[in-house]
Parts: sequence; structure tokens; C-alpha cells
Amino acid sequence: MIIDGDGARDLLSLVVPRRGAVEATGNPFEPYRLVDSGGVIVAPVAAYLGDLQACGRSAATQRSYAMDLLRWFRFTWAVGVPWDRAARAEARDFCRWIQLAGKPGVPAPDARYAPATVAHCETVLRGFYDFHLDAGTGPMVNPFPLARGRQGRPNAHRSPMEPFQPGHAGRYRPKTPRRIPRQIPDQKFDELFARLGSHRDRALVAFWVSTGARAAELLGARRADADPGQQLITVIRKGTQALQPLPASPDAFVWLRLYQAQMQALVPGGPDDPLWWTLRRPFRPLSYHAARAMLIRAGAALGGRWRLHDLRHTAAYRMARDPAMPLTDVQWVLGHAHLSTTQLYTTAPEEDVIAAVVAHHARRRERPQGGTGAAAGYRPESLNVLFGEEPR
Repeated sequence: MIIDGDGARDLLSLVVPRRGAVEATGNPFEPYRLVDSGGVIVAPVAAYLGDLQACGRSAATQRSYAMDLLRWFRFTWAVGVPWDRAARAEARDFCRWIQLAGKPGVPAPDARYAPATVAHCETVLRGFYDFHLDAGTGPMVNPFPLARGRQGRPNAHRSPMEPFQPGHAGRYRPKTPRRIPRQIPDQKFDELFARLGSHRDRALVAFWVSTGARAAELLGARRADADPGQQLITVIRKGTQALQPLPASPDAFVWLRLYQAQMQALVPGGPDDPLWWTLRRPFRPLSYHAARAMLIRAGAALGGRWRLHDLRHTAAYRMARDPAMPLTDVQWVLGHAHLSTTQLYTTAPEEDVIAAVVAHHARRRERPQGGTGAAAGYRPESLNVLFGEEPR
């Protein structure tokens, strides 16, 4: 444990080694596990992940929670405090460290964790300790407390007529900026689509941008889930695990048919077999990380850093800004629990706002100059210099 002269932990000199790992097991009852540097399973985390699975959390959610817990356990190992002896001082110092120290081995500008990642980590750790408090296997007090004056569950007494507000319940939970979802502009999307190197990739992107499905939802589809006759593809929703048919564009099914003809007799073609496969031997079901790498390669040549989730945002913007499509229909397609989430997509994208403001200034410039105009009091030759016009 690194302590400075005042008895406080010296976070500036603290080195947190990259010990331990989150491992995929292939076991549906334990899809991911956290192990220490010796490969030994961290039992408290295993118990917590098992509880999450019993609550209906997906394997992807369990992995996400395990990654947050890995950051915390690396910190406790570095400061020499057992997880069940951690107090509020350790929780406070961890939240300070993770916000400022940054990701190990990652160069700028991506070195620091995003505020949303830090906030998610704090929430996961508070839930982890709540679980062990109930089980009697952890410390007597949760080291990650609620904010002062905040007790109970956020939104517990919210009126149904009021918009849902995410709870800011953790004392050490940072404020997260309200972000406008990032879409891919139409021109950039056309350029990105032209860079895709296979019928499979074109089919995937066409489905994502026309259905608004999440990346993992579409990648989990089976051959029987695609119905070209009805122009539908059925996915399993991330949160509810319910089956939901989603309308897709005709182009998506054209690219899908070309891809299937290309892969015929190379991959299993039964109704319950995966719809999406790798293109090289040995053929395997396409994973999220492989699909993500595909989009990154296509976008890198254009100087863009597009993510798979940006395709869902793009589909949502296109539907939400169509005056002939009710917002409640968009909510159903996207699978949002709250209409207020869908309403985010009615906000104009940043590039549209910039273009509108530039056009506004152009219109102001073309207005006749009068005594009450914006240019009142300025000499004409000064305006000529400002706007680059030749003196008259």
C-alpha cells in the first residue's frame, strides 16, 4: 500500500498491474469467469455472476459486469487490501484513480475511461457489495455508498406522467453528459457501404441500418428468422429476451440472398443454424468482435471511427425524422421501454445544426444593411475585409 507523508494513499505513484483476466468458458451456466494472476477463479465474483444469470441477465451483461469487477480487484490487489476488507476510503480512491489514471497500455486520446464507463463501474460495484451484504459474505458496510440524502430506489415514486430520469444514486458516481446519439451522415454512409468487401458485410450493414436492431441481436439470428416474403427478420431482444419480428429494407434481403448463394454447401443450412458465418475456413459463426473489426476496417479508410451501435442510431434517426412514421412505432421497432429514450432521436444531429447555423449567417449577410441591422455602425470597407470581398 502506497501512503504519503500525510497518511493518505499516494495515487500519483500507484501502479496497478494488469493482473487477472475475464475468461470465456463455453459453459452456458458460467459463460465468463474472473481469474487472478495464478488462474484461480475469484469465488466472490463467480457467485455474483451466477446471481445475475438467475435474474435473467445475458452473457454479454455478465461479461460487462466482470470487466468492471476486474478493474476493482486489480486496484485492491495493488493497494494490498482484501476485497472484503475494503472500506469507503478504498472505494473513494478507486473512483478517483479510474477517472484520472486512464486505461493501461492505451495511447492518447483514448487513454481515459469515458464518464459513462466510470459510472457503470461504480453502479456494478455497489450492486456487488449489496449482494454480498445480503449473503453475509462481505464487509458489514457497503464501501460504495449512496449519495448523501438519497435513500431507496431511484424513480420509485415517479409519476407516470413524468419522464424517466436515470438515478444518480451513488456518492462516487460521476456525472455523465447527456449525449446526442451519433449517426452516420447519408453521404458518409454511402461511402462506407461502398468500402464493404463482401455480400455478407453489405447484408449485415443493410439490416442494421434498416431495422435498428442491436448488433448482438442481429448476429444471433438463425436462418429461419429471415423471412424475405414478409420482409421481416426476427431477433431476440436484449432486455426482455422476447422474439420480435423487425421490418427490413428490400436491399437487405437482396444482399442476404447473394451472400447465401455464395456460402451454399460451405456452411450448415438448416433452419436452426446460424445466419451469419465467417468467410474463411474453418467456418465459424460470426462473432461480435469480428463484425466490429469489419466495420472499423471499412471506416478507417474514410477517416471515421464508426461503431456498430452507430448503425442503430442511424436507423433510429432516419425513422424518427420521418413525419409519416409515428414516434410510438419507432419506439416499438427499437425496443425502448420509455418513449423519452426514443425522443432523443428527434434532436437534430450535430452536422445538421452546424449546416443550419452556417446557412443562417449566410442569410443574415445577404440582408440589406439598415440602421437596425446586425452590421449597423460598421464601415463598409471593414466588412469587405472581414468577408474577403474586393473593395468597391
